Amino acid sequence: MSNATPKLRLRGLRKAFGAKQVLDGVDLDIMPGESMVILGGSGSGKSVTLKCILGLIQPDAGTIELDGRDLLAMSRQERRAVLDDMGMLFQNGALFDSLPVWENVCFKLLAQKRITRAQARDKAAEALAEVGLASSVCDLKPSELSGGMQKRVALARAIAAQPAIIFFDEPTTGLDPIMGAVIDGLIVDCVKHLGATALTITHDMASARRVGDQAAMIHHGRIVWTGDAASLGETGNAMVDQFARGEREGPIQMELRR
Repeated sequence: MSNATPKLRLRGLRKAFGAKQVLDGVDLDIMPGESMVILGGSGSGKSVTLKCILGLIQPDAGTIELDGRDLLAMSRQERRAVLDDMGMLFQNGALFDSLPVWENVCFKLLAQKRITRAQARDKAAEALAEVGLASSVCDLKPSELSGGMQKRVALARAIAAQPAIIFFDEPTTGLDPIMGAVIDGLIVDCVKHLGATALTITHDMASARRVGDQAAMIHHGRIVWTGDAASLGETGNAMVDQFARGEREGPIQMELRR
């Protein structure tokens, strides 16, 4: 078994909002260059886990290690430097409507003064080419693009700074099955081209199998299974297989509000 240090390691991650315990001891390892998918129903803790990693939410307990370094123990300056090496594809793209595509793609690089405005157009065109869009798209506004094209632009923005780790939040939301498959293919190609580590949260089983090397299922704030993404639906774990197959009957039951 490899003794390599995980790119990302979560241990005992806990987070409550009032009386609601959302994360209840999340443990997970993601190895360098691996594409991990976290599955789970609404309210299971997927998004809260991601927000804790990105520093948008402070966990109540636990550790988050990147390359063996505890993110939660870092100074603000140290953590900012680490976050600069991360990319993010938001669920609904989160493009800036008032900016042309080229400024959207290079927004982070421009904001951090890592690139000039003159250089940004060429850089944006390179990133757009990676996701199958022509340079002529650079001057368009997001409102002039289809949903699939907006998602591609958002992916171009996520990879423009060549991050070492990329996060994908429900990347196929709002897309038809064919465009969803196209976006998944682009994600796989871009991640491999960069040699990056990827973490995707989704409830789309077809997408999970396409983009994931490994998968983990979170239920009631804990990781209840990890394994090959290709095995989803045939894992032998009743809870995971019920979720992957979308079956009504099984160990997972809808909770009633009281």
